[in-house]
Order: sequence, then C-alpha cells, then structure tokens
Amino acid sequence: MFVKNMMIPKHECYTAQGGITLNEVLEMLEKYQIDGIPVLSGDKYLGVATRYTIYESYFLSNKTKDEYLNSTYVKDIATHQEQFLAGGEVFEKTLLELKDFPLLAVVDNKRNFLGVVTRSDVLSSFESAFGVNRPGVRIAFTSVETEGRIARLSEIAHHFHEHIISLVTFDETDKLVRRIVMKIEKKDNIDKFSKKLEEHGFRILSIDED
Repeated sequence: MFVKNMMIPKHECYTAQGGITLNEVLEMLEKYQIDGIPVLSGDKYLGVATRYTIYESYFLSNKTKDEYLNSTYVKDIATHQEQFLAGGEVFEKTLLELKDFPLLAVVDNKRNFLGVVTRSDVLSSFESAFGVNRPGVRIAFTSVETEGRIARLSEIAHHFHEHIISLVTFDETDKLVRRIVMKIEKKDNIDKFSKKLEEHGFRILSIDED
C-alpha cells in the first residue's frame, strides 16, 4: 500500500493559514483534539505546527505568555518545512519518520498541500495487517528458508479450508530459518491443521486464541 492510498485528503484535514496567531492555533488544536496541524499559505505548504513546538518556542522566547500567543504567527514557529511526502512512498517506510512526530504532509511537486498521513493511521494499518481487530487463532512457527515455502503453507491452509486473516513473516536476512505468524478464523480442526504443518517441516512455536 502506498502513502496516497492511506492519506487523509486535503478537504478532510484541519489546516492553519500562516498568518494566524498561536493563540488561534492552540484553540484549533484543543477544539479538534489533535497534536499537530499543517501550516499553509493559500494552498502552499509551509510546515507543521504542534503543541510541542509552540511550547518550546515560548520557552525560548523572552515574552510573556499573552504577548507570545497573541503576537507570534504560526508560520514563524512551523517545522518540517522540508520533511514531507509525495504520495508514492510505500506506507511502512513512514513509520520511522512518524515515530516522534504526529503527522507528515503530502504535497505535489509545486508544494501544494494534498493531505496528511498521521502516526495513528499508520499504526492502524499495521494493526490491520496483523489482524489485531478480528478474533481468531494466531499460530507462530518457523520454517526453513527455501523456495516455495509460503506456497506450500497456502496449499495446506487451502486443503483444510482455513480462512487466513493475516500472514506476516520475519527475519528477512540471510538466516536459514524464517519466523511466520499466521492468524486464521477459529475452527475445530486446529490440532489437525497444526499437525499437518509440522509434518511438512513447519515447527510450531505457539498457538494463541484471541
């Protein structure tokens, strides 16, 4: 999945024009219960303002609270002017960039604002990939790293009419053993299914129901 497939489009975003005061921005952040907001000049992207940068900027200023909030414009404290997305990135690569920041803007080649990707949305996508919000049985196992192992796993699952909710693999290195976590819908044939997996060289590590 690409960033453009999961971004919140411009017409659904809360944004702030660069000429409004920080007091107005804080009111917006509080009203909409968000941690950060894209800053624009018309449609042009100027950066992002967050609660943290507002408070940090105040700490470094020599102004009183009221003076600071009512005389400082949001464009003056915006950050991430050169940190944004173009939409064609693979979404999982955004996770590290959003590790310590609540959102990233998506812009076109003329810096026109197109939308945002939030840390919450990225984490929700990973939850979906792991099938976190669907009940089922999670089977963790290992397999030798040889060609056709995933295809063989699918054949076994198909033979038992298993409905696979999610399938995630780990250890994409030069190791000879790969860990696999598969989540399937709960049925009364888990013992037979897991036994068949082991007969074909898949070593079961754990079976958990949620």
